[in-house]
Amino acid sequence: DYLQYVNANGGVNGVKLTWSECETEYVVEKGVECYERLKGGLNGAPAAATNPLSVGIAYATLERSTADKLPLITINHGRTDSTDGSVFAYVFPLQLNPYSEVSAIVNYIGQREGGLASLKGKKIAVLYHGSPYGKETNGVLETLAKNYGFELTALEVPHPGNEQQSQWLNIRRLKPDWVILRGWGVMNPVALKSAQKVGFPVDHIIGNIWSNSEEDVIPAGAAAKGFISITTHPSGTDFPVLQDIKTAVLDKGQGNLSDPKRFGTVYYNLGVVNGILNVEALRIAQARFGNKPLSGEQVRWGFEHLNLGDARLQALGAKGLVQPLKLSCADHEGGGAVRFQQWDGQRWNLISDWIQADRALLRPIIEASAAQYAKEKGITPRDCSKEQ
Repeated sequence: DYLQYVNANGGVNGVKLTWSECETEYVVEKGVECYERLKGGLNGAPAAATNPLSVGIAYATLERSTADKLPLITINHGRTDSTDGSVFAYVFPLQLNPYSEVSAIVNYIGQREGGLASLKGKKIAVLYHGSPYGKETNGVLETLAKNYGFELTALEVPHPGNEQQSQWLNIRRLKPDWVILRGWGVMNPVALKSAQKVGFPVDHIIGNIWSNSEEDVIPAGAAAKGFISITTHPSGTDFPVLQDIKTAVLDKGQGNLSDPKRFGTVYYNLGVVNGILNVEALRIAQARFGNKPLSGEQVRWGFEHLNLGDARLQALGAKGLVQPLKLSCADHEGGGAVRFQQWDGQRWNLISDWIQADRALLRPIIEASAAQYAKEKGITPRDCSKEQ
């Protein structure tokens, strides 16, 4: 809908956007097939970037994207070490990588407990989806547990996650102070209902980036009331950009929403945020390479020079919807902050300001992992000091 809105206003400096959607059903093979079909562009227009919105598909197309010089955008997810653009030149985990996600959650728990020093001796359980996505943060959580002295228990939930009785009986026995929920799909409402059954307080469960939507809580009914989750952007329709989309697209019956009630939900707004970041990268690249359709290499330059401060966000009608963001050759994430929201049974309410991940702590871990990947794949890292 955001891309339609941009086109309705003449495109990006006069260049109209075209795109194609693929229903992958989260199946890696379908995602790869879609990538191969569209990497050469569409109707004569070159491909600018891919946005698979799936960790599995992102992993499966990572090497292809790099070889094809086509930016792979994994907003709020993907491989954490792809934050290091010197090694992962074409991969962009915009706003929030998985390590930042759990670091910010631990910082928030620390805040709630009266400071990070108060985490010593506390018990935190992480309930995670049994997939590479779910497991990605276990190592860094162990590091944070050692640093702050809390006791960590990691409990895996096999996909799809509709069977969690033994894990919650375990949680009842362990009596953790907090549970971090790194779920996906049906696993989330089942977790909330299971917590209610064993008497674990739902307001001490913190959902991650794929456990934070209306779709995750509504099926759990009353069991979800009080549940807390992180978000990189608020829900709601009060932002000028959303009102503009409504007027220019939705009110004319051209939107992509089969259910108008989903306008302004967490996932709808994530789509708008993603649209803004993709289009801003094009705009920045055009300022250097000219107002024309761009190659993947030129678009990558645009992403690496994304710099969205308050003034630009205000001009876009997205202040408060998008966090200030500055990317570079070395930093393909650029944000690393989240806010916390709580479900009141009807809607999400923000209950915190921006809480930053401990990026200084995470950066050496990211660089070590990226260097290992470069060694395995025979990649010579770019010298970011020479990138203009």
